[in-house]
Amino acid sequence: MVGGDVRESMPEDLVCEALRCALAVRQPAARLVVHSDQSSQYSATNFKALVARHQALQSMSRRGNCYDSAHAESFWSRFKTELLDGGSFRNVAEARLEISRYLAYYNAERRHSALGYLAPNHFETRFQTTSQLCAA
Repeated sequence: MVGGDVRESMPEDLVCEALRCALAVRQPAARLVVHSDQSSQYSATNFKALVARHQALQSMSRRGNCYDSAHAESFWSRFKTELLDGGSFRNVAEARLEISRYLAYYNAERRHSALGYLAPNHFETRFQTTSQLCAA
C-alpha cells in the first residue's frame, strides 16, 4: 500500500487522490496494475481517465467473483481486522494517524506468508536487487 487518503465520506475524488499519491511516490512504469472493486468511485470517468493517462491497467473484480482481486481483498480484510478489531475511530484526524502508523508497520515489519515471510518493503528490495543482478 503506497497511496491513500482519508475523509469523512468517499467521493470519487478520494480514490483519485489516493492513486495520484501512489503514482507520485513510486513513479511506476507503464502497465502498472491498479486493483479495485466495482464501487462507483473506481468505475467513474475521472478515475478511469487517471488510470489511462498513466498507462496503467485497472483490475476490477467481476461482479460476484471475489477472486479477481484476491490480493487487494485480502489486504482490506487484514487491515480491518488488525487495525479496527471491531472498533472505530473517534474522528478523521485519529483515523489518519492510526492508518498511517498501521501502513508503516504493514509495509516495513508485518511478515506475509505469500512473500516468503518477508515484509513487503524487504521483499520489494530483494526482488529489485535480484532483477538487477539477472539483467547484468
